Amino acid sequence: MHSRVNVLAVNVFILISTAALAHEFWLEAPRFRLQPGQTVNVHTFIGADFKGEPWTTKAAKIQRLVRYGPTPADSTTLTPAAGFAETDTFRTAFFFAHPGTHVVLLRSTNSFIELPAAQFTAYLREEGLDYALKLRQENDQEAQPGRETYRRCAKTLIQVGEAAATTAASDSACRRVYGLPLELVPEQNPYRLAADKALTVLVLRAGKPAFGAAVQVWQRQPGGLPTTHFTTRANQNGRVLLRLSGPGPYLLAAVDMTAAPVKLRDRADWQSTWASLTFAGPPATVRPSAKH
Repeated sequence: MHSRVNVLAVNVFILISTAALAHEFWLEAPRFRLQPGQTVNVHTFIGADFKGEPWTTKAAKIQRLVRYGPTPADSTTLTPAAGFAETDTFRTAFFFAHPGTHVVLLRSTNSFIELPAAQFTAYLREEGLDYALKLRQENDQEAQPGRETYRRCAKTLIQVGEAAATTAASDSACRRVYGLPLELVPEQNPYRLAADKALTVLVLRAGKPAFGAAVQVWQRQPGGLPTTHFTTRANQNGRVLLRLSGPGPYLLAAVDMTAAPVKLRDRADWQSTWASLTFAGPPATVRPSAKH
């Protein structure tokens, strides 16, 4: 009896620990739709179920922090300059001058973590990281702890002005590839889509389609209703198909796990990359009231 209780306690601990570890990271402004000429803080969040706490403000954690505007010439970098002190913080206030769809992008530096073997295996299964699971099995490493280095790549799409009033060229930034190690790229501008229309998102791993990548999708519901969530996988071309059923906002997230680079092998066996994309959906449709 005691052994069964102990096994149950260990399993519960692993599940709780895995849930605590598998937090998503994303960017979010107070509003996804702005008027030209506004300055807005784009906040960094980490959490579960699209509910988050503020992420670190340490400049040492930032490798790239840029706003890309509707035209290639319209961009602003807030990437911390070299030579910052360990206590320096980074700024997230961007000026959105021109109408169109803007992209704010963040790439973090690597951090390190080591997990007990059972907890690491549970984490890989939870995130659908089949490649890493298979390698650990083939190399007889399932009893070894998971030594991991991880980095984060986040993008958010912010609409300035009415999408219908801007030219199609002004939304090219959101469909551009920015060279992140793991990247979610919408192939249509979600701010130009009507409710229930298809949105295809390309998942790129090192610039190539990530066949079979698991993509998690959250949608916040209006009126305090529960956030919806589902997981889908990229097809052979690295694409997932979504239908935007409401105003959102939406959070898309994917994780990739590969062998750690040789230069990091003294501290880690695995390199994980966490990617996210946030945006708002089509405005809620207001139905006319019945006439009496």
